[in-house]
Amino acid sequence: MRAEILAAAGRLLLSEGMGAFTIERVAALAGASKMTIYKWWPSKGVLALEGYASTVDAALAIPDTGDIEADLTTQLLTYVRLLRDTPAGRVTAELLGAAQTDPELATALRRSYSDPRRAVGLAALRTAQERGQIRADADPEVLIDQLWGSCIYRLVMPGQSLTDAFARILVENLMDGVRAAAAR
Repeated sequence: MRAEILAAAGRLLLSEGMGAFTIERVAALAGASKMTIYKWWPSKGVLALEGYASTVDAALAIPDTGDIEADLTTQLLTYVRLLRDTPAGRVTAELLGAAQTDPELATALRRSYSDPRRAVGLAALRTAQERGQIRADADPEVLIDQLWGSCIYRLVMPGQSLTDAFARILVENLMDGVRAAAAR
């Protein structure tokens, strides 16, 4: 039943956004009771986030071809296109906004979405360091903020465009600064 609820939550969120997202509608779509939903999720924001994450996570994997620059470019292009070309961009902005006033959602955003996504990026960047593709003194945490944080900034700031060229330049600029001497 949990998977059905998350799938229904993800579908509703991506099709209609946070404004139309209610526990009642998710329950009806999933064929579940509101009581069951409230037993598993403390707020509609937390349910929305988990539904969203279950819907988009598979698309956000980082490939491992052995070439960190190509892998980052592939993943960042996928991320930019998800934010720009699908309802996920609007939903991401809505969830980030709602998390500013919903402490349970803010905690869940870190715990069930941001931290696991960061862990995937950190693993890829640390592997690249071990392979000698990125300088050993480069801080993977900061690199993540530079790449994916820049995309979020462009998403939420009016007048800033998320383009494929922007994603490619982000990776190129980052790699120009952190590429290990042996990999140049």
